[in-house]
Amino acid sequence: MLTTRFSTQATRHSDPSVHWAKDPWTLSFLDPWNYNKFPGSFSFDKIFIADSFSCRLDKGTHRAIKRFRKFANIVSKNNTKTCWILKCDIKKFFANIDHEILSKSLKEYISDEDIVWLLNEVIDSFNTKPNIGLPLGNLTSQLFVNVYMNKFDQFMKHKLKAKYYIRYADDFAIFSENKNYLEKMIPEISDFLETELKLKLYPNKVFIKTLSAGVDFLGWINFLRSQGFADKHQKKNDKKDARKL
Repeated sequence: MLTTRFSTQATRHSDPSVHWAKDPWTLSFLDPWNYNKFPGSFSFDKIFIADSFSCRLDKGTHRAIKRFRKFANIVSKNNTKTCWILKCDIKKFFANIDHEILSKSLKEYISDEDIVWLLNEVIDSFNTKPNIGLPLGNLTSQLFVNVYMNKFDQFMKHKLKAKYYIRYADDFAIFSENKNYLEKMIPEISDFLETELKLKLYPNKVFIKTLSAGVDFLGWINFLRSQGFADKHQKKNDKKDARKL
């Protein structure tokens, strides 16, 4: 039986309603589930790329894996060509979210100062270091990181022209027939994350593999014609591949 252990974290606010920003109209700025209930409010979901799958309406893990498979089939031309996949993970993602950068991103789209203030209250209610970090497992954290990472998504799609790019929270992958193209992309990705978002790639979780060798994405090992749960043996092999880059 597959078991997964993870820890969640709490903020100083004991009232769960704070994490729905007290006023549901306020959260409609972030949450696509609430957006249609409050006409006139701005929805960040409108500005996100189609291939960002975490905590969004009609997205989620299963659709992300399905999209992963579709990209693999397109790039491999239905398994007739070699499909290379650059797989990356961000080190201690939620623990390293910069409050100032997040707040600035929110202000770019929200003009109401009272709403910005309330959202900042939620953001500043937790930190791993001064002005750094979001609580793991909180709904607001998942919504906030979608806003935070949107700048990176736009960079990947429009600056690096990564046509076959998919992201789920801190887990992302790029598909190509050209391995060298993916190798050259790594330092550009790393530089952008560190310079613009103060985040770092997880060295042991960055690798380039062929689909035929099996690629772990969101806990599933994806092969040319099958899938299976990721196991410890596969993850050890991924770390070996990462050290070779």
